[in-house]
Formats: sequence, C-alpha cells, structure tokens
Amino acid sequence: MGKKKKPKMEYRYYQMVPGTYVFALLGDGWIREYGKGIDYLHFHNYLEIGHCVEGNGQMIFGEQVFDYHKGDFTIIPKKYPHTTNSIPNTKSHWEYLFIDEEGILQKMFGEFSRQKKCEKLKECINSGFCFFSETEFADLSANIQELMEVMRRKEVFYQEEAEGLLATILVKIARINDKQERLVTLGDEYYTEGMAYDIVVKAMAYITQHYKEPFHIETIAKYCSISENHLRRLFAMHMKMGILEYINLVRIKEACEQLKKTDDSISDIAARCGFSTVSTFNRNFKKVMGNSPCSWRKSPENFEQQLLRCNLHLEAGW
Repeated sequence: MGKKKKPKMEYRYYQMVPGTYVFALLGDGWIREYGKGIDYLHFHNYLEIGHCVEGNGQMIFGEQVFDYHKGDFTIIPKKYPHTTNSIPNTKSHWEYLFIDEEGILQKMFGEFSRQKKCEKLKECINSGFCFFSETEFADLSANIQELMEVMRRKEVFYQEEAEGLLATILVKIARINDKQERLVTLGDEYYTEGMAYDIVVKAMAYITQHYKEPFHIETIAKYCSISENHLRRLFAMHMKMGILEYINLVRIKEACEQLKKTDDSISDIAARCGFSTVSTFNRNFKKVMGNSPCSWRKSPENFEQQLLRCNLHLEAGW
C-alpha cells in the first residue's frame, strides 16, 4: 500500500432541526486545545459565528492569519475554509452559532425573497469573513452574546426570540461587509473577496450536479463566466486543492457509496461516477483511498475510517 497523503480539507456538516434556523455549541465542552494534531482547513454548510470566551491563538482564513484573544468574534460564510489554532499546549474556550441564513431570510421576506433587495442582503452577508473584537462592533457583539444566552437558557418561545435577534444580526453583518472591499488580484484582473467566493461556490455546485458526466474544467469556467486559468487559481486559493483533485474526490466518495451498497461491477460504477476508463478510476481510487476498489470493497466495515483519510472528508460537525 502506498504512502497516504495527509488530509487537506474537511467538510463539517450539520443538520438543522426542521423549522429552526440556528443551533448553538456552548459551554465547557468547547474548552480545548484547538488545532492540536490538525494541519488542514475545514468548512461548514451553515454560516458560523464564533465568540472567544477565553484563550489566545490564531484564526486562519484561507491565506490570512489573525491573532485572536478573549472577546474576539468571527463570522464565517458557509463553505469558507478556515481553522482555529490555540497557542500550543494551551486551551481556548470558543462558543458557536450556526445559522441557516437562507431559511430565515426566506421566512422574513416570503415571496419577495428573490427580489433584488433580499438578494443584495444575502450577497453582503456572504461576501467574506469578519474578525473583530467586542469593542470594535459593540452593538453586534452584544446581539450575538444575547442570542447565545437565549440558546443557552432555552426558555419558553426561545426559538421565536432567536429569530428576532437573528434578523438584527444578519442585517448588521450585511452592513459591515458592504463597507469592506476585499480584493483578490489575478494578473491584471481583480475580484472582490465576495465575487471570488461566489465563483468557487458556483463551481462546486456545478461539480455536484454534473460529476457523473464527462466534462472539462473549461466547461465549468464558462458556466462561472471566468477564464479557465483564473478559475483554477481562485479554486486553489480558496479550497487549498486543485479543482481537478476536488472533482476526483467527489467522484470517489460516490463510488465508495456504490461499492458499499451495491453488487454492481467496478466498470459500471466507474462509468456512473464520471470516469472515462476503469484504469483511470482504479488509479484515482487507490490514490485517495489507499487501496484498489476491489480490495476496498471486501472490507466495507472500514468505510468511515478509510473515508476520513480522503483529502476532502466529511464530518458530522465537530
């Protein structure tokens, strides 16, 4: 068996309780040495708001690094790569809110949720990460802490109270982001951080919908209205892996599911997952999973453990 590559990116996903738009990770359970044994970034399927209750360390957002201290806050759009690292051999206490901003805005705006005003609001909310101290945006900091207390106490009608606070928090986030023009420069062209983020997310959505089909990177670039070269560079900057590598990981993950759950032939599974030849499938599968599809299939009980060794692996939250 060949040498396995270290993970490069982790997708930590959560499931929201139906009819709710926020859940919280609070209390002593989140006192830990963040980043210990982890040398890769991760992203979530919901907007994340974090509050440093105690501790010091570094927050990494893609290529950017910030020192964090007690009282700092982070606001991170969904699918935005990041990680938290405590000072080595020390613990930090963070608390988190995860927010379904699409859902709450749909409830707020109803049939008008697709109008320009609401679309602009969503664009501003997700235009980039925010990192600030509780004194820098005192009103927003107070709102976030109030929402955390509502989620901590869970008194009668707390979800209704949370929704009201959510609306205020999201509008304030949008206002802050609307005033910040972050630029990503590629050659003689530039993109705001929000534009770059949207392009990468759009490319990921295309891959999710079409990974079973044969296609070229150029096709995704045209879909995203960007040159192939710029798409490759933006994707690598944002996701810390090449777009072709990401496509193969998505395909291999689906192949694992089919190998585990069906008795279909290797060649049929390879074709259904977008690989043009069985040899290409076998080569990529072994590169990601550390074993051939046939050998791997004989030990399905190790599915979860093996999948965690992929460059892009799935975790149910933390």
